[in-house]
Amino acid sequence: MKKIFLVALLFGVSVAYPQKVSFKVKVYGHGDPVILIPGLGCSGDVWKETVNEFKDHYKLYVLTLPGFAGVRSVDTPIIKTVKDQLISYVKEKHLEKPILMGHSLGGFLSLWAASEDPDLFSKVICADGFPFLPAATDPSVTVEEARNDPGYNAEAVADKYTGMPDNAFAASRFKWALAMVKDSANAKIITKWNMKSNRKALAYAYTEMCTTDLRNEIAKINIPVLVLGSTYGTAEASKKIMEGQFKNLPHKMIVIAPTRHFIMLDDPAWFKEQVKNFLVNGLYN
Repeated sequence: MKKIFLVALLFGVSVAYPQKVSFKVKVYGHGDPVILIPGLGCSGDVWKETVNEFKDHYKLYVLTLPGFAGVRSVDTPIIKTVKDQLISYVKEKHLEKPILMGHSLGGFLSLWAASEDPDLFSKVICADGFPFLPAATDPSVTVEEARNDPGYNAEAVADKYTGMPDNAFAASRFKWALAMVKDSANAKIITKWNMKSNRKALAYAYTEMCTTDLRNEIAKINIPVLVLGSTYGTAEASKKIMEGQFKNLPHKMIVIAPTRHFIMLDDPAWFKEQVKNFLVNGLYN
């Protein structure tokens, strides 16, 4: 490296060094590349069963985002930083048309990266991620209104999280996790990941996502997208929400899972079957 630098100085050559990324990456298997991105506060280990299913046929790049599950945090904006670094990582590693697979915030991040550079990727799998989460309950809400909502104010949420004693924060995250996944054992694991996360990073990443509207941006995604939604009340209600969120996405298939938010944990067999069909057949019905 020192020799290259000296040559560059002598001959005026521009040397591009690989960008250091803030997210942690574990690589498994071999084959076409798939990038797996977990949700808020979660470790890449949330994809464990998915990895075991597909590692013999695909090369899996499993991310854990900065500030989550023990990974060092970065300055804000967190999600935009990760999105930019993810695009650079794909280019610097010369990954050939990778597939993006994201859950929740990871799904949002996948949609953002694919909107910005759609030719870089081949397919997207969005597991219960939303282009604009606040509009899931109120389709008329605007970004400006979301920014003025105390529930989406980064500093207020961060102050709330950091001001809680560990036991109170753990109880709060466990209660949230129990609403998101059927098995209490999985809720405990999710809580453990959240407890290892930087609380400010949790707050800022969540509120950044909730004040960024991708509903028009996703119209730029010219590759197939599989949208897997969990059941909110009824499957019909969930399908309506997802159809509204993804109205501008041109090449999509929306399938509602018989699960809560963590689809791949609640029903691994169902999840893997949907993913397998999509990877093999594309938009297959």
